[in-house]
Amino acid sequence: MNAFTPTSTHAPVLVIDDHPIVLQGCRRVLEDAGIERIAEATSTVAGYRLFFRLRPSMVICDLTFQGSGLAGLDLIRRMRSASPGIRILVFSMHNDPVIVSRALEAGALGYVLKDHASVELFEAFEKVRAGQVYLDRRLATEVAMLRTDPRRTPEGQLTPREQQILTRLAQGKSYGAIASDLSVSYKTVTNACSQMRQKLGVRTLAELIHVAVTQAQRQG
Repeated sequence: MNAFTPTSTHAPVLVIDDHPIVLQGCRRVLEDAGIERIAEATSTVAGYRLFFRLRPSMVICDLTFQGSGLAGLDLIRRMRSASPGIRILVFSMHNDPVIVSRALEAGALGYVLKDHASVELFEAFEKVRAGQVYLDRRLATEVAMLRTDPRRTPEGQLTPREQQILTRLAQGKSYGAIASDLSVSYKTVTNACSQMRQKLGVRTLAELIHVAVTQAQRQG
């Protein structure tokens, strides 16, 4: 698959979010910014297809999509891989600095919270469109703290029970075997793994196991 470079003059801005009210609000802000060509998608699959078909100048993307958790992180990685110069602004309800950091690592230039005023979305859009990084002061401070406090890394956000399960995943144990080891229900293990996938920004069990093995190797 060949990478492409969006044409900034005539390319549209693509908004990917599964909430109609959010799409309406983004459209209003973009129109106020003088953007005439605005494309919308309500799922990661539709968003990725539009991304390749329209070659947008910029993408505004949510992280959470119904039924697929933090699928927006993977979408951002894929768009950035296909077009390294694409400018991506995350518009999300998640204020956890771990998630914000994951979004920036995936390739987003900016991150703005949905509960903030539309004027902030406008400011974030203008800065990211100009190729600048945008985070509000609080988020910027908390993301910076992640680098100095190991307890606030993604793995550091796991509960003791989740750490126990992650360790056993690294050992190649099945959900049933882990449940037996820890004297908990099978459902408890599956729910914990689902929570860990969200915290660690991975989508599949295979990716979670890879994280588990990598952590086990680091710890020796």
